[in-house]
Amino acid sequence: MERGAIAALAALDDDVRAALFAHVRDSVAPATRESAANAVGISRKLAAFHLDRLVTAGLLEACIEPVRRVGRAPKVYRVTRRAVAVSVPEREHAMLAEILLDAVLDERDGERAVDSAARCALQKGVAAGRVHRGGKRSGRMGAERALTAVAETLEEHGYQPLRDHDLVRLRNCPFHPMAADEPALVCGLNHAFIRGVIDGLAAPASVRAELAPGADACCVQIHTDRPSVGKSH
Repeated sequence: MERGAIAALAALDDDVRAALFAHVRDSVAPATRESAANAVGISRKLAAFHLDRLVTAGLLEACIEPVRRVGRAPKVYRVTRRAVAVSVPEREHAMLAEILLDAVLDERDGERAVDSAARCALQKGVAAGRVHRGGKRSGRMGAERALTAVAETLEEHGYQPLRDHDLVRLRNCPFHPMAADEPALVCGLNHAFIRGVIDGLAAPASVRAELAPGADACCVQIHTDRPSVGKSH
């Protein structure tokens, strides 16, 4: 979970800062320290302190507004365009929306919508796997290392992987509750995305993702056919 998002939301757990943020958000033009202080009923100095705290948290941005009159240009504040969200457990609704949007925009002649979505989910998984592989040492990847890399990549997307010898279980579905509403579609996209991650990591063919529906968990498991050392047969 992104700690910066938690810190940003925690910054609003103060009545004064929350009121200042609301004033800046609702202002037609960038807000000055004076206008914010007057709106909330506090001193300009205290308003400046809290506004700058909101800038540090990433909720506001500040700049110096150019003026044509003599004197010091005032510092003004506006709301940033960066969205801040925290979900417990983690969700990847934005990624699901991107997959479905890509599927609509890139649907091919004669292709079913569900097949277009699965293809786009696979492509997004490949891209995620390649990004992760690019940040690690290059070279041929064996099954053991591949399972670790798959788990690390899926951890970044909120799947909460649990490694158990040659099996990776996924304890969280980042597409919930849509997966519960449309399991055939959403679980299929989950499966395609994870297969794409495996492909993007250039994992050996023995590493596979298979549908394994279960309660309160992701519907996909990743395993390798290569037996672990000391594993019973």
